[in-house]
This record gives sequence, structure tokens and C-alpha cells, in this order.
Amino acid sequence: MQETKKKYRFHMPSAYTILFIIIVIIAILTWIIPAGTYATDKAGNIISGTYKAVSSKPQGIWDVFMAPVIGMVGDKKTEGAISVSLFILVIGGFLGVVNKTDALNEGISSIVRRYKGREKQLIPILMILFAIGGSTYGMGEETIAFYPLLIPVMMGVGFDSLVAVAIALVGTQVGCLASTVNPFATGVASQTLNISPGDGLGSRLLLLIITTAVSIIYVYHYASVIQKDPTKSLVYDQRAEDEKRFAIKVRTDDEHQMTERQKAVIWLFGLTFVIMILGLIPWTNLNSHWTFFDSFTKWLTGIPFLGNLLGHDMAPLGTWYFNEITMLFLFMSVLIMWVYHMKEGEFMDAFMKGMADFLSVAIIVAVARGIQVVMNNGMITGTVLHWGEMGLHGLSQSVFIILTYIFYIPMSFLIPSTSGLAAATMGIIGPLGHFAHVSGSLVITAYQAASGWVNLITPTSGIVMGALAIAHVNVSVWWKWMLKLMIYLFIVTCVFLGVAAVL
Repeated sequence: MQETKKKYRFHMPSAYTILFIIIVIIAILTWIIPAGTYATDKAGNIISGTYKAVSSKPQGIWDVFMAPVIGMVGDKKTEGAISVSLFILVIGGFLGVVNKTDALNEGISSIVRRYKGREKQLIPILMILFAIGGSTYGMGEETIAFYPLLIPVMMGVGFDSLVAVAIALVGTQVGCLASTVNPFATGVASQTLNISPGDGLGSRLLLLIITTAVSIIYVYHYASVIQKDPTKSLVYDQRAEDEKRFAIKVRTDDEHQMTERQKAVIWLFGLTFVIMILGLIPWTNLNSHWTFFDSFTKWLTGIPFLGNLLGHDMAPLGTWYFNEITMLFLFMSVLIMWVYHMKEGEFMDAFMKGMADFLSVAIIVAVARGIQVVMNNGMITGTVLHWGEMGLHGLSQSVFIILTYIFYIPMSFLIPSTSGLAAATMGIIGPLGHFAHVSGSLVITAYQAASGWVNLITPTSGIVMGALAIAHVNVSVWWKWMLKLMIYLFIVTCVFLGVAAVL
């Protein structure tokens, strides 16, 4: 009797393996691409025309395996991901405590019942809110906290985990694509070119409306299709597992009413995210007269005894970053324990289990940062910039701005940080735009559009890989689902830039 050979089926490797392969590829490129560097000013901005070749610094096996380590803790050339990773872990602990109260299950169940029959209304409402967050203050990593809430809600009303990821990820990154007053993109780039962040605001607002509308239609259409026929979902093969993993049946079939303590927990849960958003929006950067939070904090910490009790180093809302929002989630976890009358042992057990659930997400962010480590230490970024500087010189307005947008696509892959990319390149590309009679504000729009476009799919982004890790969606599935939307956004942006350049 002949043994039948099992057919070999290709299985997409894990996110960790994909990221490590990219690290190896970048390391190989450091052996091929000549090393080069630019002179910088006191602020660290690159000075156009100062490129020079330097001794090659090819990255070896030691560097490849050190990259994820340095990606977590950082070095002189690359900021570590430890602050983001710790933020993710504390969010996990916070959600573990909230889930222990069962308040979130009851809340999700009530939302599903409330939107029964008009589930798709949630998509445009939430995507517009996320797009505004991305456009105004660069909302990105903060969305990691929303996925564990969005996934059960979207699956509970008949959609899938891809819809949940798209609402926050596509929403925020399309917002970043058309940043209006984002201080980390628009602000840094405008400062480099010595123009006001308000220059070009009207055109960027128009681009935001167009790209957000295109994205909402795309997500809405997919949600409609799979609601009618769940088998057409790209993650249908794991739906049963997802329903068990995210406790969909328990959360949507539960008809119990929330207790008063659970209602209090839900209010604190929502308040946490409101405070986080208020803390992250740079109010004084948006308007120099919006100093309410600064004045209030100064007054509050100046009150005798109360100021000492609260802490004189308290940072006002609008100046927060990862340290402060991590502290917020930690504090609210303790407050929820106290409000719900949870025992200390139960609290610590729930908090630590919640952190354990998010450990893989925190590590992925650090591994993704390792790609940037190899690139920076291999000193090939300067050479790539120099090639762009030479290639974009002497072109017509429309051709120049479209090619600038295309140039920024691979650069956004190499430098995922929007502020880092602006600081590294705007001092070079901005003056080139001046020679091509293209306004500095439109060059900024092209750079932002490319950065936002790439950060929808790039595995070098901790935002993308973190979101997919929480949703248990393979990056190849995400790429397949995003393909058409990426093409639509690319075409729309090119047309928009080309027309804006000649107006």
C-alpha cells in the first residue's frame, strides 16, 4: 500500500520572522549601498548640499541580532521603543482590571443591542473621529488601547476583526496622510522651512476630506459585503477562534443589566481615553492663546499642601507624551480597583495577566524599531537622500511634486517617524521645491501624504504590527485587504498634488 504524500502548503511566517527577515535585508543593503552623511545644524537638521561619502559600515550578524535589543532600549542614533512598549503593557494591565469587573462585556453588549439594524453607522462616525485625531496631533500608537474594545464590538454586530483594525488604523493614518496642524509632522516640517504651520491649511483640509471619504467608502463596502455573506471575510477561517478569543458570544448575548459599580467603571474607562486625548493635543501649538490647561495646572500646584500632595512636577494637559499617558492608565487601574471594591490580590492578578496578554505586542514594537537601528548604524540613509536630492533637481512643478511624493514613499519606510523624516529631509527637499517654483507648504503636504500612505501597511511601523498582533491578523492578509485602497489613495493623492502645484 503506497503512502500518500501530504501536499506542502505554504504558511506565512509570523510577524516576528517577517520583521527579522527585513532586518537581515537592510543589513545586506549596508554592504551594497555606499555609506554617506550630511552635515547638520545645532538643531540636528540636515544642511542641503553637504553630503559626503564616508567609510562603509556594513552590518554583520552581531548587529542583526543586536538590532531588536537596541530597538527596545535605544542608542545614540536611534530612540528606543521602551516607552511605547511599556505603554502597551500598562494598557494590557488596565484592560485586565476592567475585564475583571465584567463592565466592558456588559458595555459592549449594550452597544450591540443599541445599534442593532444600523451597525454600519458606527464606521463613518468612528473613522472621522480617528482621522481628526491623526490630522491634528498625529494619533497613532495611542490607538493600541482601542483595538481590544473595537474588535468585539465590530464582530458582535456582524463584521470582522479587519473592519475593527481598519476603523482605527486607516482612520488615524489617513488623518496623518492629510495632517492639518500635526505638530510632529506639519509643525516640524514647517519649522525646518521657516514657514507657518498654517500655510497650505486649506488645501490639506480638502485632501483630508477626500481621502477620509475614500477610506470610509472602502471600509463600509467591505463591511456590507461580509455582513451579508460572512464567508467572504478574509479572516473567515479564523472567525470561530476569534469569537472564542474575544468572547463575542458572551459579550453580545448577555442580557444582564449593568450594576452601579460596573456603570462607574465604564465611566472611568471612557474618562481615561478622554483625558489621554486632551493630554496629547498640543493646545498652545494650535493656538498660542489656548493656555487654559497650563494656567489651571500652575494654579492647582500652587495651592498650599494640595500642590505638594498632587506633585509640583505635574505636567499640564497638552504637553503629555508616553510617560504621562502610561501613568494615566496605571492610576486609573488603581482607581477602578478602589471604586469596584476589588481586593488587592485580585487586582494584581488581573493586572499582571492583562500585561501578559500584551507582551507579544510590546516586543513586536521593539523588533520593528530594530530595522531603523540597522539602517541608521549602517549609514545608508544619507546616500538615499542624496540620490533623491540629485534626481528631483530641475523638474516642472507637477512632475516635481508627484516625484517628491514618490521619493518620500521609500524614505517613509526607512524612517517611520514623521518628525524624524521631516527633520532629516525637509532641509534638502524644501529648497529644491523653491527652485521648481513649488511652495514649501505643498512639499510638506507631499511628504505627509507619503508618510501616512506607507504607515498604513509598513511592517517597520509598531502601530501596524501592534494592531495586527492584537487582532491576530497576519500581515499578508492585511496587505491583501489594503491593496485596492492603497491604489485609490495613491491615485487621488497624485492627482491632488499635480493640480495643486499649478494652481
